[in-house]
Amino acid sequence: MQRLLYGDLIPALWSAWCIYWLASALHVKPAVRRESRAARWAHVVPLAGGMLLIVARWPRAPIFSMRILPWALSTYWIGVALIVLGLAFAIWARRYLGTNWSGTVTVKENHELIRSGPYALVRHPIYTGILTAILGSAITRGELRGVWGLAICTAGFILKLRREERWMRETFGEEYERYRASVPMLVPFARF
Repeated sequence: MQRLLYGDLIPALWSAWCIYWLASALHVKPAVRRESRAARWAHVVPLAGGMLLIVARWPRAPIFSMRILPWALSTYWIGVALIVLGLAFAIWARRYLGTNWSGTVTVKENHELIRSGPYALVRHPIYTGILTAILGSAITRGELRGVWGLAICTAGFILKLRREERWMRETFGEEYERYRASVPMLVPFARF
């Protein structure tokens, strides 16, 4: 039981989320505009690298492996709670986005600007949810590598969302500008 809780629970949560994510990608509208492969790799590589840094047990250099949070059951469960909360928030956002969703930066056929549900709280709730889950994973790790991994993943998402923001302004014009002015980018209720 202890192995299940401490060794297998977090990978199981992320795996279940990935299975849902891949299955839901089968039912989307066709794209009329899609980012280039080079642009895609510019944000996928930092995301993959940041996550690998968090989950891997190497490198053992102090700049990565130094413990910054003491091991405690309460810290572990706070991290797990953030993972569950973040992944659930991302799924909620994904469901609201419906057939407009894509893993790449795209403009879909008959693309709609979604402003309800989680999109009324933040403009990029999928990224908010995933980053929250990554934060939870970093907390459960408790090492400096978690800070580095979270920072690298955040940088990857910022690269991607800047392109999305530009494309949404081009697609929806003033309607998107009004939405952008009234809803924060990533942090609910934040005005920075």
